[in-house]
Parts: sequence; C-alpha cells; structure tokens
Amino acid sequence: MHLRTHLRWHLRTKAWAAVGALAVSLGLAGTAGAWPTPAPGEIITSAPTSFHPLPGQPTRTKAWHITYGSTTAQGRPDVVSGTVIVPQDGRTGPRPLVTYAVGTVGLADQCAPSAGFPRGTTAEGNLIQLLTLRGWAVAVTDYEGLGTPGTHTYTVGRSEGHAVLDAARAAQRLPGTGLTPDGPVGIMGYSQGGQAAGWAAELHDTYAPELNVKGTAAGGVPADLVKAAEFNDGRIGAGLVLMAAIGQDAAFPELDLGSYLNDKGRAEAAFLKQHCVAAGTAAGLFGRISDVTVRNPLQQPDWQSVLHSSDLGTRAPDRPVHLYQGTQDELVPYEGAALLRAGWCAKGAAVDWKPLPQGGHGSSLLAESVPAANWLADRFAGKPAAGNC
Repeated sequence: MHLRTHLRWHLRTKAWAAVGALAVSLGLAGTAGAWPTPAPGEIITSAPTSFHPLPGQPTRTKAWHITYGSTTAQGRPDVVSGTVIVPQDGRTGPRPLVTYAVGTVGLADQCAPSAGFPRGTTAEGNLIQLLTLRGWAVAVTDYEGLGTPGTHTYTVGRSEGHAVLDAARAAQRLPGTGLTPDGPVGIMGYSQGGQAAGWAAELHDTYAPELNVKGTAAGGVPADLVKAAEFNDGRIGAGLVLMAAIGQDAAFPELDLGSYLNDKGRAEAAFLKQHCVAAGTAAGLFGRISDVTVRNPLQQPDWQSVLHSSDLGTRAPDRPVHLYQGTQDELVPYEGAALLRAGWCAKGAAVDWKPLPQGGHGSSLLAESVPAANWLADRFAGKPAAGNC
C-alpha cells in the first residue's frame, strides 16, 4: 500500500473511531448519523491480518481485515467489518469467491470472526480452510454491530443478507486480492449463517445483481423466527431466543425489549451483550421465556410483525440453492426448513433439498460441509443445477 493511501485510511479510521466512541457515549450507536454514509460494498479501511483455523496453524493464505459499507434492515447506510482471505497458491486465472456467513458466536465485539482469525479461535475456521484449500477466496462478514459500534443485530435477516452480499462486493474491490468484479461468487452459511445466506440469495437480484452469483449453500436455516422461538421455549435453545430478541431490539428499538424483562432477564441480557456465547452456553442460562420476562413479547403484534419480517421463503432466489437440514435438529425446527423448501419451490426456484436423517444441529454442519462445498464447486464449473423440487 502506498504511504499516502495508508495515511489517508489511518486518519479516516481514527476519525471514524472517534465518531463511533462519541455515538456510544451519547447512546446513539446503531442510529443513522453515527457513521458517514458509504455506498454498499465500498471499502472504508483495510489492514493486513492473518487467518489461522487453530492457534498457530499455518494456512498459506493472505488476509485483510476490512470495514465496508452496507445497509441496515430499515434501509439506512451502515458500516460492517469482515475478513478477506486469499490462498497463496500461485494461481493466476479467475478465482472463485465464497462469501461465508458464520453461525452464532455471540453479541460482544470480541466474538466477531475477524477477531478470532489471527488467534485461531473462530469456531468455523477449519471449515473455511477447506474452502481455501480448493483455491477459493473467502470473504467473511462480521455482520452489523459485531466488531463495529452498536449492538449486533442477531437474527435480523435483511441486515445479514446485505452484509453477506456487500462483503463479496468489498472483496472484489480490495486491491491485492486478484479478484475481479465479474468473478464467480458462491454464498455459504449454516445456522445464523444459513439464515444470512438464505437472505443473501433472496436479495441478490434486487440488491446486488451485478455480483456473478453461481449458487447458495445454506443449512440449519431458522426460516421462521416466531416458530423457532416457540420451538425453543422450555428447550435447550431458550437462551438463543433472548439473544434473538436483543438483536431484533437493536435493529428496531421501538420494540422496547427492556420493558418486557424482569431482573433476571436484564442480568442475562447484560451477560449476553458482553460475552461470546456458543449455543451450548446460552442453553444453560434459563429454561423458559417466562423466566426472564414480565410479559411475553412474542405475544405482541409489533414483535410478531418484526420477527416475521425476517421470514424466508417469500421470494424466489434467482440462482440455485442447496438447502439442507438435520431431521433431529435440537435448535432449529426441521419443519421450518421443509416449509422454506416448499415456499421456494412453489415460486420456481431451483432448490436442491437434502434432509439429513437423524442429524442434529452440530452434526449436520460437519456432515454436510464437504458435500455442500462440492455442490458449489459444480456451480463454479458451470454444471446445471435443476434441483429436486
């Protein structure tokens, strides 16, 4: 990077950090005006980083930490962080790019995938490495509010979809990657990442039609948040329901989550905002929604409306989709993914549907990681994907 360019980015980063800190101190984080207004996919800052699937594990890759322009669920410009990873394998021709959406990591900034890559602590690092070993570049979004000012908008589908698509735009614009704006793009994600990938697939034709998307592989998809919350009330994923409520409240503060929480709920919400929380950890916080609330927000029309605004299946992806789901998933109801498949099929999408018999939430991610990547490889190779609707 030229010294002048580096200095400009450095000064811009310092200035934006000061703006962000002031916004937080004034309680304005996450609101319009807290950041300048970049275009979607515009690179704001870029700095070298490293990608390690495990602590100290070498990968023969080059990586950049980036911040880039995106769009909130309500259509306002915002800034998201992420990581771009490119194999150093001597390849000189066109290289596929996968924009990868990770599953649940938590709400605190230190949980962001980009924070864990240099340390080798990002949960899906080994799965991402399987993609770089194929010679593919990978862009990994941190999502809105995870690694940038404001609260992470966990499970807010439209915001996630924007962040995934804009990560691909930013990666293709990043100097030094060898990527081109017309290069082939795949979308991939599981769990929260499956929701994000599904939203990116649905939004592609209207939000980022210039991206040469070849297909989307999405698994463990919470396609209907109301049904997912009802499924987890009193079950292992109850803590994730509170995390989702915090994320929705961050995107739509008029929901006023605080007015629904009791003392235990406020304490648990504060804990979740400050820590990295795997699904298993969140499960141990409490048992039922009624344990942490004075009244159930899921029964309120405004909450139901907002949650349903993250429903998938209301429009057909314009590129093929590989959709998979464990039949015994303990966190994301199988029926929701099956209905998503039916909705997309009814609208004419090319859906390759794959139920995983007896598959749980974690086991299905591991079992299908290579077959899902193989499916994307076929799309990159130009093979047709008729689906099995």
